[in-house]
Amino acid sequence: MADSDLDTLRRLADDGDEEAADRLAVLAAERGDVDELKHLIDAGNELAADRLAELAASRGDVDTLNYLIDAGNELAADRLAELAAAQGDVATLKRLADEGSAAAATLLSRVISETK
Repeated sequence: MADSDLDTLRRLADDGDEEAADRLAVLAAERGDVDELKHLIDAGNELAADRLAELAASRGDVDTLNYLIDAGNELAADRLAELAAAQGDVATLKRLADEGSAAAATLLSRVISETK
């Protein structure tokens, strides 16, 4: 996609066009453009938050996942729980479960039972 097309999408998204914002989120995720995704998140775009959660999880980017969790993104909590479970990180799973993540509680139970 040409830069001028991206600029047009950005202008439309900034003017409140949700479809343009969603399209921009998809394109930003495909490019791995974390800054663009964060800009969209700051503007309230939930798809951008989910796309960033997926991108961060694929990169093992715990800091970005925690940033998203602090912003209330449940998918980020699920993805961090999956990473923590894969590493046997009981402390992170406990924290996420205590914060209300059902996925973390389930994975915590599994990790604990596997270590016995």
